[in-house]
Amino acid sequence: MNAKIAFRLLITVAAAFVFWTLLDRFALDPDASVFLSHKTKLTRPMNLPVWLTMLNVHVIFACIAIAAGAINFASAKLRKYRKTHRILGYVYVVAVLAVCITSGYMAPFATGGKVVSVAFNLLNIIWIFITVNAYLHIRQGRVENHRRWMIRSYAFCFTNQMIHTLMLLFINALGMSYEVGYTASVIGTIVLLFFAAEWIIRRRKAGGSTVSFR
Repeated sequence: MNAKIAFRLLITVAAAFVFWTLLDRFALDPDASVFLSHKTKLTRPMNLPVWLTMLNVHVIFACIAIAAGAINFASAKLRKYRKTHRILGYVYVVAVLAVCITSGYMAPFATGGKVVSVAFNLLNIIWIFITVNAYLHIRQGRVENHRRWMIRSYAFCFTNQMIHTLMLLFINALGMSYEVGYTASVIGTIVLLFFAAEWIIRRRKAGGSTVSFR
């Protein structure tokens, strides 16, 4: 019962994030003018059409990763559809790679300068490593290790949402400048999502969760 509730909650949250992300990117601010207005200290010229294209690809594949990952948590249902689970797994891996590649292009133009740029590039490397590791474990039949690494990988699908949540705290509540608040939010997000994944893994061990990634 707890696993069913957790899965339904995950699907609801994932669907809400995907809906809001697509709405914000393609309907509310298609030119990304609000976000771009805060990029005041760029050290290199930006090719805006290319940057916007990369942003669109980044957002679309991030949404695909969130959706594919959430669906693949439905262990009880997908035992009957292992081929579907496997296909969604490949879709997830490709989506993560696409997100990291486009993020790598946009990182040098990140708000907050070099510190944020380095943080994003470090996150890209870590996320690819974690995701590939999860894939290699399942290829070798190590199901439980695969599950743990998939939890770590999937946590970073919510990077953007966590950044904006922390920005509400740092900028709106604590009164930090946008640049400082954004920088703190990026670094805080990486740390919090890492520990959140480890907490979930420990909770699964303690509670004997039946949530599967097989």
